[in-house]
Amino acid sequence: MLMRQARLEPASTYFPDCGPMVAPGGVTFRVASHGATAMRLLLYDTVDDLDPAEVINFEPEHKWGSVWQVFEKSVGHGTLYHIQADGPHDPQRGLWFDGRARLIDPYAPALAGDFQPADDGVLRPPKCVVIDDHFDWRGDRCLQHPLADTVIYEMHVGGFTKSPTSGVKYPGTYLGLIEKIPYLKSLGVTAVELMPVHEFPILGIFGDRRQRPNYWGYDPMAFFSPHRGYAVGPEPGSQVSEFKEMVRVLHEEGIEVILDLVFNHTAEGNEHGPVYSFKGLDNNVYYMPEQGGRYYKNYSGCGNTVNCNHPTVKELIIRCLRHWVINYHVDGFRFDLAAVLRRNHHGHILGDRSLADEIAADPYLSRTKLIAEAWDAGGAFLVGNFGCDRWAEWNGHFRDDVRRFWRGDPGLLGAVATRLSGSSDLFERNGRSPSCSVNFVTSHDGYTMNDLVSYCHKHNEANGEGNCDGDNNNLSDNYGHEGPTHRVEIEELRIRQIKNMLATLLLSHGVPMLVMGDECRRTQRGNNNAYCQDNEISWFDWRLVRSNRELVRFCRSLIKFRHSQPTLRREKFLTGKPHGQETRPDVSWFDNKGQPVHWDSAWSTLTCLLTRPSEDRDPDGMGRDILLMLNAAHGPQEFLFPPSAKLSGEWRLFVNTAAHAPNDIHPGLVGPRPPKTGRLILPSRTFVCYVADPPAAAKSGTSGVFRPLVRVE
Repeated sequence: MLMRQARLEPASTYFPDCGPMVAPGGVTFRVASHGATAMRLLLYDTVDDLDPAEVINFEPEHKWGSVWQVFEKSVGHGTLYHIQADGPHDPQRGLWFDGRARLIDPYAPALAGDFQPADDGVLRPPKCVVIDDHFDWRGDRCLQHPLADTVIYEMHVGGFTKSPTSGVKYPGTYLGLIEKIPYLKSLGVTAVELMPVHEFPILGIFGDRRQRPNYWGYDPMAFFSPHRGYAVGPEPGSQVSEFKEMVRVLHEEGIEVILDLVFNHTAEGNEHGPVYSFKGLDNNVYYMPEQGGRYYKNYSGCGNTVNCNHPTVKELIIRCLRHWVINYHVDGFRFDLAAVLRRNHHGHILGDRSLADEIAADPYLSRTKLIAEAWDAGGAFLVGNFGCDRWAEWNGHFRDDVRRFWRGDPGLLGAVATRLSGSSDLFERNGRSPSCSVNFVTSHDGYTMNDLVSYCHKHNEANGEGNCDGDNNNLSDNYGHEGPTHRVEIEELRIRQIKNMLATLLLSHGVPMLVMGDECRRTQRGNNNAYCQDNEISWFDWRLVRSNRELVRFCRSLIKFRHSQPTLRREKFLTGKPHGQETRPDVSWFDNKGQPVHWDSAWSTLTCLLTRPSEDRDPDGMGRDILLMLNAAHGPQEFLFPPSAKLSGEWRLFVNTAAHAPNDIHPGLVGPRPPKTGRLILPSRTFVCYVADPPAAAKSGTSGVFRPLVRVE
């Protein structure tokens, strides 16, 4: 029998069961609604049209269950449309059907235009766009970097290049981000985590310029659609191809794309909010009503809560995730206020069989990174308990413990040791690994790293809410002066504290996440809730890269060292016991005198000795012993090398945050050797790291060569 190799192109397009599907000769439109009594398709000729050029009825005989469908000939890619649904209108029972309302299709693959002003009382939201998802990916696929090897850079697509200082051709766009990929590569980050890029409002619902627009984008209106405000091309749907181009080029350079998704609420708000999508189709299905439907449960803090565990909504979200993975080659997702994914329609937390479990088990998403912000605004805090080992989680405990420790708060030795070693107290249960902990000190929500060491109090006056918004508990310090200062001693201490926290973050077990600009002291002028600041307060000032180039070098060198060291990227938790052929514990803890640490001590000094992995876990022999010395005390402290550290051979200084650049870090690992006495005086608030010379196999050149995921320079 003749055998031959099948010659098939990889399937690169995914069609959900609802929404528009381009087919030969036309487009099939499908809309799900349990309560609608009639459905219409409104077709427009141009983005600026106030009224449709044609209205098409969905015929009841073409309805299957609760899904209305119609096949329309002579339309295709780029077609502009709304949907319109008749049904009972009784807001007291949560029924918001309105036969006049123009509705955004929940499955719309793109939007065009914006809300339009009109004098007839009918809202005119952005128009939906039919998209043919064909794109020349040139062989691109999702990168699938191991989570343990990942370094995340959280960033805002617009704010990254919108400042005139960026010097890019297309500021504030997907294409503008492409122009700055060489900088991302130079840092050594392996993934960008993009703040929301699904559609959110640009103008107000009456087409007016909003005084304080939602710059961050945590105000979703169409989950399947890339945000049109980050596109360069004026034609409807241009954001689709430009977003794909951005992903493709990032992948070419070895950088993954993680999307920050907001499935916990929508921009339609509460009972006083507008009706332009979900409310007008099935309000009681898509949201969590209360008091008979008159009001909304609000576990998001934004007026409504998406009813994530209703079967219809589950299906929409699962298909949305597949859409971004298959049609856009996205590598992972971070879920905003993800505890909502585990709430049922009563608001109760589900132990299992929730949407979160179905996402983890979905075969299309089996290689996709899943990261949960495992809390919500309703009081649920599930860090360490969110899900199985498919889920990683933002570790808020890491953030708080590291901030408090370096601020000098007493009684944190056990907490900071646990965070350094991967937070086994949170993630070891059920066989989870250190890479389930996404470690961060700062995020988009709160202070930047620079502001964390420059302000004791938030300064959100520009938000227009009387400085009442934002968190008051920032665990920050200004070290003697609120805000910018020319006092040399304060500036030196602030820079040292930034280096201390960067070193703690990047030399800890778990997955580190940096925030855009923390490596060069980006400031928001003390604003810890800059959600509405689409201006210099939020934008990346590229002049800082040069003026703080030594801090950038420090951060870059830490990332490069992390990539090279399996000692810091273990898949199993440290135990304090030998492993494999090693005779030494994988980790040992000491006080500053080199003696076993007393965990109940009020001192803010700690020494950690990490031994290289055994040969079975590090066959290339790249791991080295690492000695960390942390002095968070308010005065200098004498540190002694632990006796067991002397068994590790010759040591070289890698990091000393108290030293001035370039002696603060030695990226070639050829820094000075420690004093022969083994005694060091560490100034107040200092982080020191020594690295042992490589073992004999690595010295002789018989070991493998480390190949970073991205080139680091």
